[in-house]
Amino acid sequence: MQTIFVLMKCELGRAYEVADHAVQEVEEVSEVHSISGQYDLMMKCYLEDGADIGHFVTGRLQTLPGVKDTFTIITFKAFA
Repeated sequence: MQTIFVLMKCELGRAYEVADHAVQEVEEVSEVHSISGQYDLMMKCYLEDGADIGHFVTGRLQTLPGVKDTFTIITFKAFA
């Protein structure tokens, strides 16, 4: 499994709606957190090894209603 974090900027007033859609409709989304700063949401996603991250982000996350912009962080190793 590969872990990625996706920071998401939403249309004004739609962050909670976007978060609900992501959790309910995208099985790879493990957690969604509302955050402060330049982005509104941070999503933790688990993808199968070898999955096309670009297609996942552009096809599954950026197309959620209310999404304006994303920033993807690819992880290498998790420390306990």
